[in-house]
This record gives sequence, C-alpha cells and structure tokens, in this order.
Amino acid sequence: MTAASHVHQPKDGNSKRLLAAFLVTTLFMVVEAVGGLLSGSLALLADAGHMLTDSAALLVALMAVHFSQRKPNARHTFGYLRLTTLAAFINAAALLLIVIFILWEAIRRFFEPQPVMGTPMLVIAVAGLLANLFAFWLLHRGNEEKNINVRAAALHVLGDLLGSVGAIAAAIIILTTGWTPIDPILSVLVSCLVLRSAWRLLKESFHELLEGTPQEVDINKLQKDLCLNIPEVRNIHHVHVWQIGEQKLMTLHAQVIPPHDHDGLLRRIQAYLLEHYQIGHATIQMEYQHCDTPDCGIVSDHSHTDHLGHHH
Repeated sequence: MTAASHVHQPKDGNSKRLLAAFLVTTLFMVVEAVGGLLSGSLALLADAGHMLTDSAALLVALMAVHFSQRKPNARHTFGYLRLTTLAAFINAAALLLIVIFILWEAIRRFFEPQPVMGTPMLVIAVAGLLANLFAFWLLHRGNEEKNINVRAAALHVLGDLLGSVGAIAAAIIILTTGWTPIDPILSVLVSCLVLRSAWRLLKESFHELLEGTPQEVDINKLQKDLCLNIPEVRNIHHVHVWQIGEQKLMTLHAQVIPPHDHDGLLRRIQAYLLEHYQIGHATIQMEYQHCDTPDCGIVSDHSHTDHLGHHH
C-alpha cells in the first residue's frame, strides 16, 4: 500500500472553476469599489473589500492548485502540498484585516455621517449579488468541497453574498427613508458574520501548519481500536498523525505477538487504518518486546555519549 494510492490530486476542474470565479470576482470588485466611492456607500466599499480578498483568495488558491500538482523531489519529499494550507492561512488573515478596517470606518461614520446616493448603490449591489451567486455556484459544483482552498475561496464568496444582500437592503432603506446610518450598521453586521468564518479558517489552517492531529482523528480511540480489532496487536504507542494538503500521514510503534506472516499483519494494520481512519500513508514499526522508554530507543546524542562513556 503506497501513499500514491491515497493522494487526492487536485482535479483540473478545480483550476478552471477557480479561474472563472477569479475573473468574475475581480471584475465586480473594481465595479463595486468605483461605485462605492461615487455613491459614498460604506456597505458597497465593504463588499468591494470582501471581493478584493476574494480575488486574492482565488488567486492564491489557483497558485496552490498549480504547486500541489508538482511532483515530489529529493528536497521536497511531500511535493508542494503544504502550500495549499499556507494559502488558506493567508486568505483568512487577509479577511480579518479587511474586517478590522471596515469596522473602524463604520465607527467613524457614526460620528460623521456621510451622504449616500441610493440609486447607483442599489444597481451596483444587485449586480454584485448576481456575480457572487455565479462565483459561489462555480466553487460549489463538483466534489472538491473537502479541498481547504476551494472551501476558503467559497467562504470568501459567501461573505460577499451577505455583503451584497446587506448593501441592497441599505440602498432600499436609504431610498425610502433617507436614513444613512443604516449603511455603516449593515457593513458592521456583514463584517461580523465574515469574521466568525475567517477565524475558524485561520484556526484550522494554523493547526495544520503546526502539524496538529487532524480534527477527525482521536488517537486514544485509534490505539484501542487497533488492539481490539487485530488480535496480534498488544500495544500501540509513539503515535504521530498529521496532514499535508488533503493527505493524512502517520507513524506508530506496534507491540505485537510474533506473527507467522509479518508482512500480512503489516498489511492488515494498514488496511484497518485506511478503512476506518482514511489514513493511506502509515509508517509502522513492529516490536515484540514492550518498550518502556517514552522515546522508544530514539537516543539523543547526549545520552548516547554518556552510554558510551559508561561502557568505557
């Protein structure tokens, strides 16, 4: 069982969809920014701000898909899959910065209300909503929702959808009542919704960058499961699980009853991990004696010299 059998290579459809969404989003981002400046609407500018990070998100996601298709080499034995996680992290951080800017500007506008032109604001907000719906549809077609970049990009676009709805509502209220404070109020509401999603994405990508255990893997349960389901396995220890791109990787030590068929037992453990935990790349060290030291024979240079000194 090789890792290659499990690697989710990003589909070509991913690139095409990301590119189409990028072009649509970038075009409307420019339209909304100009419209926001001309009409004086913060809600439109907030939406253009989201769209700017969308464009960046989609561009970084496109780059990540491109790099993740590069083959592993002696210098980068996992290839460039980690770039996809880094891209998601940058996206989330950019969104947080934009949200902070919009909140700051909204607070300023409460104290110094600005005139807002309702009609151009409404027309542009409706056009922006249609563009966002199209981009969101592009990103949610197919089965790549698990890809953290497509998810990050879709998340940005979802923030935009809310932004466009907010801008439309603000424009209608301004046109019917002339009450301009609704503009910064709605921009704050939209920003708060986006803030929650961005924070979650930031935590998830940061966890992956720190080689954290994937959320869906419970190491204690995994250790018990292997001992219960494979009779020859007596103890599982020294377990490390991490994720690169969409691929889960694992190393573990297994104390086993000496098997008649060493390779057969190894294959059964690997098959169990793949079927129940979707871990397709596991490096397993089998031992017949229980290892008492926490590092299981991995001796540091310092203790090794002490050890040698002791023998001399």
